[in-house]
Amino acid sequence: MRATLAALVLLAAGLASATGLATPAVTAGAAPPVVAGPDLGQRVVVFDPSMSVASIRQRADQIWQQQVDAEMSSERWSLLFLPGTYGTAAEPLQIKVGYYTEVAGLGASPSDTVINGKVEVYNRCLSDGPTQPYCVALNNFWRSLSNLTIDVNGTGQDGCRASANFWATSQASSLRRVDIRGGNLSLMDYCTAGPQFASGGYLADSRAGTVINGSQQQWLTRNSEVVEWSNGVWNQVFAGTIGAPSEASFPTNPYTTLDRTPLSREKPFLHVGDDGRWQVRVPDARTESRGTSWAGGTTAGRDLPLSSFHVASPGQPAQVLRQALDRGQNLLLTPGVYDVDRSLVVRRDHTVVLGLGQATLTAVGGATPVVVRPGATDVVIAGVTVDAGTGLSQNLMHLQGQPGRSGDRRTPAAVPTTTLNDVYFRVGGPHIGKADVSLRIDADDVLIDHAWVWRADHGIEGFTAGAVGDTDRWNTNIGRVGLIVTGDRVHATGLFVEHYQQHNTIWTGEDGHVVLYQNELPYDPPSQADWTRPDGTLGWTGYKVGDDVLRHQLFGGGVYVFNRNDPSITTASGFEVPVRAGVRLHHVLTVNLDAGSIEHVVNDTGDRVDSTRSGQPSYVVDYPAP
Repeated sequence: MRATLAALVLLAAGLASATGLATPAVTAGAAPPVVAGPDLGQRVVVFDPSMSVASIRQRADQIWQQQVDAEMSSERWSLLFLPGTYGTAAEPLQIKVGYYTEVAGLGASPSDTVINGKVEVYNRCLSDGPTQPYCVALNNFWRSLSNLTIDVNGTGQDGCRASANFWATSQASSLRRVDIRGGNLSLMDYCTAGPQFASGGYLADSRAGTVINGSQQQWLTRNSEVVEWSNGVWNQVFAGTIGAPSEASFPTNPYTTLDRTPLSREKPFLHVGDDGRWQVRVPDARTESRGTSWAGGTTAGRDLPLSSFHVASPGQPAQVLRQALDRGQNLLLTPGVYDVDRSLVVRRDHTVVLGLGQATLTAVGGATPVVVRPGATDVVIAGVTVDAGTGLSQNLMHLQGQPGRSGDRRTPAAVPTTTLNDVYFRVGGPHIGKADVSLRIDADDVLIDHAWVWRADHGIEGFTAGAVGDTDRWNTNIGRVGLIVTGDRVHATGLFVEHYQQHNTIWTGEDGHVVLYQNELPYDPPSQADWTRPDGTLGWTGYKVGDDVLRHQLFGGGVYVFNRNDPSITTASGFEVPVRAGVRLHHVLTVNLDAGSIEHVVNDTGDRVDSTRSGQPSYVVDYPAP
């Protein structure tokens, strides 16, 4: 994601920890009565509707104040709301969400938890000079809002803010199972002094009235319902969304619209059952779906009692988590950072690994933190960030298999679908990181539902050589490829891969299907020589489909270039695919962000983008042309 030079480094260290902030006691609230939940640690805060608005707001504001600039910190938080109503027309509950913070309702349906007020994210001001403030959402990462209803109430706010719930974020900041009523949903913060940029968001299984896209450059809305969508920038993608705008005038109106989502599966969520007991709902996969999973009643799926989970805490050794998986337990990762020196290996069908509050697994000693063994089907990994460590890892997550040999005769509808929901990867940033490949999928029949695979373009490592330390970064934070897919029938809904040192994504499996792909090429190659392939081709691509692949589809893809370390660097093409009828790209683009150039969009098709047309995309509507 495009960064703000040295100011980011100065602000990234985070604020002091809040170990003195005690977790509020859970008191009896609305029916059903709640059986005492598990000990989820001091970084999980549970709110009850009997609590006063003032006390909830004070607690949430304490956490926000700590996290608003804590981009590279180790603090993690989960703010959970038991079923009931919070806030009133006269005294609304208005809270803000900072880094590494999850806000979620604990009902079986979004209507079970209602907030009269707002849950918001504003632009982050990285400089505040009197004539040239720099306030953007480009680095508003790592947070989430889910499973509740917001009755928008701006009482007490100024006129600009009053009409909308602001969610000004970029990557790794999902909105899921939210029902926005009585006001607009704005995906940019147009009330803060400009430039007001935002890029790379995700909305799923939700309902809203008017959505103000604003400055969001690429965005995916999946299986949702909207009344109106205000505008588009480079490409806004819709799949299975009621009320989505038409794509007929693309690219004049930059919309990509699929009437139905071929394969979807919602993220598991913690909730309180009818008997008052805490449990995890694991939604079923859906095919050719449209609209939310909850409009007609309870989301189809299975409920798992918390007794089936090992409730992990960050202080536990990785060996303890490994043993829990070996015993056949699921994993519930409470908020925090976990050091993983030996792989957490999933061997059993239907295993669930669910992270709360942006739980983070950090590789130690070159380990691969998560491995799914061949033959383990219907595995779900959700709400987890995986960080590279200082030793070189071959992979950060590896879904193992025998590509092309583990079920050629099966169809997607008949196959249990291993799913990654809100799974993020990071190489560098809070510390030096090294991983050859971040995510490797050798298994068949996998769904990636919102992933950000990021080799960091900024952080607090202390690099100095080159533009904002980029030469040091290139030689130290090693990330060759972000994603490699060799398995067949792998689907992705919302795939963001950025800044890797060779091809950012390599896809050699058959029947791949991707809905929205967003990529930035690395900012930091020191020279053209460092960004040239051994065969002399200028640069690597943002998206490479293997030469032998027969069938592949991509809907809505963008590759950006910003070679700030050497603006003269050229890349031959943003996308590289075999030319055959079964490989189809629909609505793809390249764009220059002030430095560097890309000669073509796909292979040798599409116009050059460079600094003479900064911010103006080059589009290819269909490749190959019909």
